[in-house]
Amino acid sequence: MFEDRPNRDEIVLVGRSNVGKSTLMRELTGHTKFTTGKKPGVTRSPNHFDWAPEKFMFTDLPGFGFMSGVESKAQDAIQTDIVRYIEENADNILAAVLVVDGKSVIDIIDRHTTEESIPHDVEMFYFLDELDIPTVVAVNKMDKVSDRDERLNHLCDRLGLFPPWKQWRDTIAPITAKRGDISNLNEALRSHLHEQQRDDLFKFL
Repeated sequence: MFEDRPNRDEIVLVGRSNVGKSTLMRELTGHTKFTTGKKPGVTRSPNHFDWAPEKFMFTDLPGFGFMSGVESKAQDAIQTDIVRYIEENADNILAAVLVVDGKSVIDIIDRHTTEESIPHDVEMFYFLDELDIPTVVAVNKMDKVSDRDERLNHLCDRLGLFPPWKQWRDTIAPITAKRGDISNLNEALRSHLHEQQRDDLFKFL
């Protein structure tokens, strides 16, 4: 499922199903072919969008976690493939965008936090950090959130980041992809690209 990856540096989008990753991919690339839908799990294999002269691409990885109509074994296999993809290509991943739903992420994290388990979102955030991949948490659908600062501070707390969230603008980026409001994410990604001396890619953000 994850074969035939183009040989390019990339920015990857990861996150649970139905958080708006494919919509965000369309906003980042201006390309409209990516499949989106209200049913979780529409994206089952990586979607790459590249620019021939640049050896650079955005990659929308399949959503992890619950997927309607998909058996748990298949869901686990998809998550394993995502982890393997990131591990095998870590040297070529310039940054990762962990997309979460701003309205529901705190409830989801709290619901799945136990003494024996860590929620997928938090686990992925730590996993990317262990691989030294610069990561931006794109907190999507913020147009549906009324207590913006409080919600973002709570998210920082769940991710092990000391609030307030505004001191983590390179890591926490509130966005509304459906409305094209992704400037906070673009600024955070530019910061990480600049640290890697890749200002040449600013034109894509």
